[in-house]
Amino acid sequence: MEYQKNSKYFAQVAGSLEPIAALELQELGAADIQTTYRGISFSADEATLYRILYQTRICSRILAPLISFQCHSEKYLHKSAMQIDWTQFLDLKEKFAINSNVSNSKISNSMYAGQVLKDAICDVFREKFDARPDFDAKEADVRFNLHISENWANISIDLGGEPLHKRGYRKETVKAPLQETLAAAIIRLTLWNGEQMLYDPFCGSGTILTEAIMHYCRIPAGFLRKEWGIFRMPGFNKELWDKLKAAADNNIRDLPEGLLAGSDIAGVCVHASIGNCNTFSQGRNVVIKRLDYREIDELENMVIATNPPFGKRLYEGEAEKILKELGDFLKQKCQGSRAYVLVGSKELAFALRLRYKMNKLLKNGDIESRLLRIDLY
Repeated sequence: MEYQKNSKYFAQVAGSLEPIAALELQELGAADIQTTYRGISFSADEATLYRILYQTRICSRILAPLISFQCHSEKYLHKSAMQIDWTQFLDLKEKFAINSNVSNSKISNSMYAGQVLKDAICDVFREKFDARPDFDAKEADVRFNLHISENWANISIDLGGEPLHKRGYRKETVKAPLQETLAAAIIRLTLWNGEQMLYDPFCGSGTILTEAIMHYCRIPAGFLRKEWGIFRMPGFNKELWDKLKAAADNNIRDLPEGLLAGSDIAGVCVHASIGNCNTFSQGRNVVIKRLDYREIDELENMVIATNPPFGKRLYEGEAEKILKELGDFLKQKCQGSRAYVLVGSKELAFALRLRYKMNKLLKNGDIESRLLRIDLY
């Protein structure tokens, strides 16, 4: 297997988060970091790999490459995939899934490419056992990844299993929630370290607040996860995994009162925020109220991080009005604060009518949103 020969792995990240993820990987001990579109290749020894997998807040998936090859036809894809002993990674009683992506190649359909790989995996089992494991895209025990670009194929195993943004704290949700990895990136970009209160006046389902809890309290991103794809890897070292996990968990600390707070005008959002924050015991010290932010007397000398409605999935056509009113509030009632506002487009950056010190592209799904930093005097 390729990863066994060169200790190289690949991190998938949401578009625009590559530089942030690369810095995080470096901090966690990765080497030979190379950034590509929506991904980062890196080298890691076993301990570093385990640490990255358990603690990364920005990466969506960590993949271990099994084989790579020139691929100009489905027949060669099938033949090459048959060279892998898939019985190393799953047995007949387990279910598997494949995430496939194809671009600029003779094989032009991602779903079809995934089907060819699926057939190859099943054929290997049939040759050995005269039976095959089940395929289940939603509840798989093991997930494989197929990526073909410019007729070059990479087949990998997903070391997380489920996407890493699924932290396990989202007990309740609302329409158009912010993805966890994006919220973690926002918290990182605020440079918030607990010296000031952090407040979210459009808290929604509480993703920013919950990621802020995890950030300040040093709760590993994988803290709540029970199952990992890496458990299926040949040579998985459970003793080392448990040791590194315990070391990370021992760094967890409490959240002092008065550091995190938020509000929302919708009761369903407040209910969801409280429930999600309280997944962690530290959430009891987060104050969340049902409140129209315009009724707040002041939010001075603090960090404000928020994701107002974009006007695309919520509050259709009202985004400019919402941002104009928010801009007035920031100017009039938030002296001494530093505000980070995620807006739904480059054009909406001007709707606040405030001068900003940062205008950073952060893709929110297929929306090219912008994170603005506004220093208020």
